[in-house]
Amino acid sequence: MIFPQSGAKLKDNQDKTMEKEPLKIVVMERNTLGDDVSMDAFTEFGEVTTYPLSDSSENAARIKDADIIVVNKIPMNEELLAGAKKVKLICLTATGTNNVDFEYTNRRGITVCNVKGYSTESVVQHTFALLFYVYEKLAYYDNFVKSGQYAVNDVFSHFTVPFRELAGKTWGIIGLGAIGNRVGEVAEAFGCRVIYFSTSGAHHTDRFPERSLSELLAKSDIVSVHCPLTAATKDLIGAEQLSMMKKDAILLNLGRGPIVNEQALADALENDVIGGAGLDVLVKEPMDPANPLGRIKDSMKLVITPHIAWATVEARRRCVEETAENVRAFLSGEKRNVVRG
Repeated sequence: MIFPQSGAKLKDNQDKTMEKEPLKIVVMERNTLGDDVSMDAFTEFGEVTTYPLSDSSENAARIKDADIIVVNKIPMNEELLAGAKKVKLICLTATGTNNVDFEYTNRRGITVCNVKGYSTESVVQHTFALLFYVYEKLAYYDNFVKSGQYAVNDVFSHFTVPFRELAGKTWGIIGLGAIGNRVGEVAEAFGCRVIYFSTSGAHHTDRFPERSLSELLAKSDIVSVHCPLTAATKDLIGAEQLSMMKKDAILLNLGRGPIVNEQALADALENDVIGGAGLDVLVKEPMDPANPLGRIKDSMKLVITPHIAWATVEARRRCVEETAENVRAFLSGEKRNVVRG
């Protein structure tokens, strides 16, 4: 005779069955990390499904059965997550969290983690790459050689377009987080005087003098932006602020596109209000064909890169590794890089 199992034993068996079910991890926007970076770090946690790009018509279905979502830019809000009843963890492969509706995720008890510090050295390196490309007029001199003009030059050198030493110049940093601090250290190594403005008022250091934004803009030969986008920093640099800068000053934006008003910057560059600019971020990415900065074809005045400052191979690998560590910590009951909004 077969006796039915007791309720307690039946529940115990069901729990064991559930424990054996692998976690479902869905990696969205796989292409934002590059095909040359492996996702194998996530396989130890469960069953991994990856999707190359966001598809607004398919995103909700893709995460319907997910326990863990790995995502970059896709908005994490009620509209998308309502049908994802099992999701316990959202891992952002980025530091910024403005794509998350924290009121909703907190209400659902969904943990959100980001990654920090993985791209600091990469962004610092790119900051100086942008600077030197514009500051030393490299586009002109590269073309001078490749066009054949140097081959028929009458002297061994050529300095029709002047450029200056970085040593002794004043470098103004807007946003003194980890990246801003490191840029300041490297700028000092080049012999710059470094000053800073904290957009949040939360970051301070005794290493560099703190200045108001207007004073920093007026005194700096190079201004680099490394602050996050907030209500307070949107259009922080507009026509009025650009007019405060030196006529030969260089502006670098490696924070977020909307921090610098693009129309104002285009006007300033076309009218020689400032000397030049280097940008790795834009208001709309990929670039809007109607972006006024597209009018400026002179690479001695403006260089724009497609949001790649963070994206060295090493930084992208660290990003995946740090995200995997966030998953591991969460499954162990630890709080690591948890963001509540």
